Amino acid sequence: MPLLEVNDLQVEFRTHDAAVRAVNGVSFTLEKGETLGIVGESGSGKSQSVLAMLGLLASNGRASGRAMYRGENLIGMTNRAMNRIRGNRLSMIFQDPMSSLNPYLTIERQMTEVLELHRNVTRREAKKRAISMLEAVRIPEAAHRIGQYPHELSGGMRQRVMIAMALLCEPEVLFADEPTTALDVTVQAQILQLLRNLQHDFGTSIVLITHDLGVVAGLCEKVMVMYGGRVMEQCDANTLFAKPSHPYTIGLLRALPRLDQDGGELTGIPGNPPNMAHPPAGCPFHERCADASDECAENAPALQSVDGTHWLRACHRPVAAMKTRYQETSHV
Repeated sequence: MPLLEVNDLQVEFRTHDAAVRAVNGVSFTLEKGETLGIVGESGSGKSQSVLAMLGLLASNGRASGRAMYRGENLIGMTNRAMNRIRGNRLSMIFQDPMSSLNPYLTIERQMTEVLELHRNVTRREAKKRAISMLEAVRIPEAAHRIGQYPHELSGGMRQRVMIAMALLCEPEVLFADEPTTALDVTVQAQILQLLRNLQHDFGTSIVLITHDLGVVAGLCEKVMVMYGGRVMEQCDANTLFAKPSHPYTIGLLRALPRLDQDGGELTGIPGNPPNMAHPPAGCPFHERCADASDECAENAPALQSVDGTHWLRACHRPVAAMKTRYQETSHV
């Protein structure tokens, strides 16, 4: 049985103008020790999918569907029940550590509070454990740093603090929302290596939200590509990079620079993501897709198996046609 099994997840926000369907029918499974990358442009529904599972949607948001974790449905779970799991068995690294950390509390207080709540330990024991975790995420002089406030740390250190906080209770599932955003490439590489090491040490499963396919290539076993609140393609990472079959996935890969290519032109995806308050009919990507047909504008394609296993995609065009186009036009 998968550690986490999500079926037909829907997220809708009520606004003054209209109901906005941010997530439409997302499904996936996550095994113990596995890493799933959720990829897509801003507004594709990546973060809202995870926030719905953790009960952290905005007050005007509503989620439906199933997110089964150890026999319990996270969707619709009471706050009291969720508080026993969230931060304990399920943890999250938020995108911006400066806004996620409380500027009025020291790192020590923010970390020890987690352990006091979920592990029922003394303040002294919690501090010892917190310092040990800061050392595990390679923060120098951890015993001194723990007494500082967030603004006294660099961006890379604040991100490491967020990772340490998320791992204090040794969660089974770690959700990471753009954990390397706004970090320079050196620090980014260090954070990714840190996640790999900690996953190996603790056996933690990771759901990584990102728009960076390079990050996915370095960390993830499985990938789910989202656009307009829907899953466009879903497969293992090797298949995604070797045999992409959805036009949106192909567009993302063609816009990805490669160190093993001498020159070559990068090709962007024309147009803009859809307005989810007034989504287009049919496939949400058809207005930007060079391969769209009349059927694409009328009917939204369902996820379908490509090779009879778990490689899925939502597209009306034949797989062979997409493979040929990718091989002829991509420098990747």
